[in-house]
Amino acid sequence: MLSADPGKTSLVLVTTCLAAASGGLAAFLVSLLRHKQYDLSMFLNGLLGGLVGITAGADIMSVTDSIVIGSIAGTLIVLGVGFVDRLKLDDPVGAIAVHLICGIWGTLAVGIFGELAGLEQLGKQAIGIVAIGAFCITFAFIILIILKKTVGIRVSEEEEQEGLDIHEHGMDAYPDFRLNQH
Repeated sequence: MLSADPGKTSLVLVTTCLAAASGGLAAFLVSLLRHKQYDLSMFLNGLLGGLVGITAGADIMSVTDSIVIGSIAGTLIVLGVGFVDRLKLDDPVGAIAVHLICGIWGTLAVGIFGELAGLEQLGKQAIGIVAIGAFCITFAFIILIILKKTVGIRVSEEEEQEGLDIHEHGMDAYPDFRLNQH
């Protein structure tokens, strides 16, 4: 049988919703100020960034903390997407900014805002980030090497040029986009 502390459950729901809302609003405003146009995708990624940012500490943050954490996450979305674009990495939906950058921010936020906030807790959070990063990089590398030596990690040049949506799903997800267009 599952049970939950109603007080903690309510706090988690409130901090999660406020972080998401403030993340969306911050991303929208920062994007508007930087790019002088409305950007729905930045707003939506800001919502996601706020959710990712609060997840590590949703049960130990105050309402005010959750708004600050979400707002910083939303700001990081806009800056992170721009940074990833400048690096020319293929991330058309902003997943690196949402999950990696805001995930790191949210983990550090536990050491800044949480019940045990302080340099010692911040250090523990940083060690956790490095450990998880090392684990993910190591095992992704191993898995990619195994895949490359067995089934391969590339599609044929024909499939790449035509688009995988045609070959895998039988439809053209982006009919107006072609690599050969001028």
